[in-house]
Amino acid sequence: MPDKPRSSPDSIDDTLKLLSDGDYVAGRPLATAVFLALRMGRPLFLEGEAGVGKTEIAKVLADTLGRNLIRLQCYEGLDVASAVYEWNYSRQMIEIRLAEAKGGKSQDKLATDIFSERFLIRRPLLQALEPADHAPVLLIDELDRSDEPFEAYLLEMLADYQVTIPEIGTIQAKRPPVVIITSNRTREIHDALKRRCLYHWVDYPSVEAELEIVKRKAPHAQQVLAREVVAFVQKLRSIDLFKLPGVAETIDWANAMVELNRTSLEPGIIDDTLGVLLKYQDDVARIRGDEASRILAEIRAELATTP
Repeated sequence: MPDKPRSSPDSIDDTLKLLSDGDYVAGRPLATAVFLALRMGRPLFLEGEAGVGKTEIAKVLADTLGRNLIRLQCYEGLDVASAVYEWNYSRQMIEIRLAEAKGGKSQDKLATDIFSERFLIRRPLLQALEPADHAPVLLIDELDRSDEPFEAYLLEMLADYQVTIPEIGTIQAKRPPVVIITSNRTREIHDALKRRCLYHWVDYPSVEAELEIVKRKAPHAQQVLAREVVAFVQKLRSIDLFKLPGVAETIDWANAMVELNRTSLEPGIIDDTLGVLLKYQDDVARIRGDEASRILAEIRAELATTP
């Protein structure tokens, strides 16, 4: 994190540099979406396959802008108590017992006291609205894993950067957080939420972009190995597999090869390490053996003709 928080970029080119400073390889359309989200104060909704770098964008923005990162990991059954706030019931009970022992407090006064902010446990969404010198980056990760009622709850916050607590009232951010929402599209997100956001689809990178990513994230991989790893993964994405490998798997595979002291791919080592790339046994069984050897021969022939 920088010594001092940085201001938002002034142009798309500045945004590209900002992301590059965080070792994130982005195309101009993505940098444009990020730039506009920062300038307009709008949430940025990122959809794409798992492992293509959606979550990383929030991390990089927090790091390069020098902001705190507040992350809400979504899951089925996520509710307000886990995402926004809940009352500290044990402390409230202690306060009630002390008040009863001392006497003197009316029930109305006691109720007002125990439902004050000092008994409030702030969860990620409420933390993101708290006063701060510099607005944090709020990552709402994998929203598609949550239930529709929670998605509906987000509408107030994303529209006005505020939440309403019945016992206290409305809490609104003085400095709206930078909001990044991600979805792997396991279900459709409602249009009402999308309308409150800027949208960008994060696709698998091109060969050139993925090679640049591997150079940054697996710097110890030799050039020949890096090119073969990227070419092999790109070929896998053209096959009808149950789950295609993402960029995260490409990086892991390149680093795994470095740990195994490999300078290039070989059929045997590919078979032994397919579990780094593929996460379903049917996919591993389909690629292992003759198919892996065929793909390796094919990419080597192609790379031999590429400068």
